[in-house]
Amino acid sequence: MPPDIQTLLRQLGVNLQEFEGQDFHSYSPIDGALLASLRIDSGKQIEQKLERAELAARQWRQVPAPRRGELIRLFGEELRQHKTQLGELVTLEAGKILQEGLGEVQEMIDICDFAVGLSRQLYGLTIASERPGHRMMEVWHPLGVVGVISAFNFPVAVWAWNAALAFVCGNAVVWKPSEKTPLTALATQALFLKAMMHFNAQNNATQGIDAPVGLAELIIGEREAGAQMVADHRVALVSATGSTRMGRQVAEVCARRLTRTILELGGNNAMIVAPSADQEMAIRAITFSAVGTAGQRCTTLRRLFVHDSIYDTLVPRLKKVYSSLPIGNPLDKTTLVGPLIDRAAFDGMQAAIVAAQKEQGVVTGGERVTPTNTAAAYYVRPCLIEMPTQTEQMHHEVFAPIMYIVRYSDLAQAIAWNNAVPQGLSSSIFTTDLREAELFLSDVGSDCGIANVNIGPSGAEIGGAFGGEKDTGGGRESGSDAWKAYMRRSTNTVNYSHALPLAQGISFDIQS
Repeated sequence: MPPDIQTLLRQLGVNLQEFEGQDFHSYSPIDGALLASLRIDSGKQIEQKLERAELAARQWRQVPAPRRGELIRLFGEELRQHKTQLGELVTLEAGKILQEGLGEVQEMIDICDFAVGLSRQLYGLTIASERPGHRMMEVWHPLGVVGVISAFNFPVAVWAWNAALAFVCGNAVVWKPSEKTPLTALATQALFLKAMMHFNAQNNATQGIDAPVGLAELIIGEREAGAQMVADHRVALVSATGSTRMGRQVAEVCARRLTRTILELGGNNAMIVAPSADQEMAIRAITFSAVGTAGQRCTTLRRLFVHDSIYDTLVPRLKKVYSSLPIGNPLDKTTLVGPLIDRAAFDGMQAAIVAAQKEQGVVTGGERVTPTNTAAAYYVRPCLIEMPTQTEQMHHEVFAPIMYIVRYSDLAQAIAWNNAVPQGLSSSIFTTDLREAELFLSDVGSDCGIANVNIGPSGAEIGGAFGGEKDTGGGRESGSDAWKAYMRRSTNTVNYSHALPLAQGISFDIQS
């Protein structure tokens, strides 16, 4: 039986009655059932949350970074204790299969672990000075308030990628989640506030500085709520995940007030399957990358370029796999393909199929299916479309399980197709030829932010910086040195001599 939403939220620390209203509604994509009716934050309430966040940031930056890391360690423990419940809630509200819901929570745990270590490694630099008796150095300071806009397909992990780093870097965070997944946000917020309570209890014993009220603020609302946050001068960095259209709007507003952004936008990801590829591995990777989260990941595989010499072997095998994929309730452990998020996603998919057919695309799958008790939901059979070449339709991201397949004979042509679309998030090649692999990863290879060999384009680990180029926005989140986006750099020069030499050998003598 599916978990009762009220019970699940109580287990996660959410008293739903505190948030109930009739402003907007959360529906489960599993069966279209109403999960909750909520009230949205007014403009005045959003203003108050931003004000609290600004005050909290001023206090939090005074806490030593390793102590800030302790808060994130405690949050990670809360996530470990509530992984099953939060994973189930992600599945209920976002529709991804339970294994992916649990995996999303594991991503949150992993980034917490990463951030705890990072809290002792916010390194600056010592720089050689040309002037005797001088030392130059570079140090990093907190920005202030970080605004996060997240999308429905990763309703909690993307916030965690941003927030875990932002908190250890000394910032406050204001979060505007997708209006399609408010309950997962409420649950995550409740777990974080519980971690803050434990952190402050520790401080009572050690007389440390508390995690202040306002350190983590949550805005429940629609587009207008996000727009208010983005336009507010107190928000020093806006990290926005969503469509390219939304990202452009955010970028324009932030550019007018010269504010930083991290943009994680559209993806139109490709895989090249070369003649030497391990086809067994390739088929597994293709299938997960193309149909995972029902094709609603930014890293979903959408374009497949198969070498002419293996096309007639690999594609029929792929069709056979697709025909047997278990489609249905994502809470069922045997299900591999859950529902689309809503009717609009289904309509967009059907329109894309029609457009591809007009460009001589040959379609396999793509029709709506209706598992038991799902008449108000939108389940589809993942779709393969064999195209004569890369066409105009293939340049557009469709957030659904559609994968276009094109033959290629020359690797240079396949790489050119990979790079020809406006988006530049993720890409991959399957080959056992070292030269092909290295060419694909080189400066004349894939132009994407992520380029993989012998794994698919989706399923990134948190240790690497995540993000892409071109219409994907250029932002980087999660691992590597992505933390630097959440801090400001200060270059310092210290003169410990008794003279005042000027740089570049400039002479500027005055009488004193």
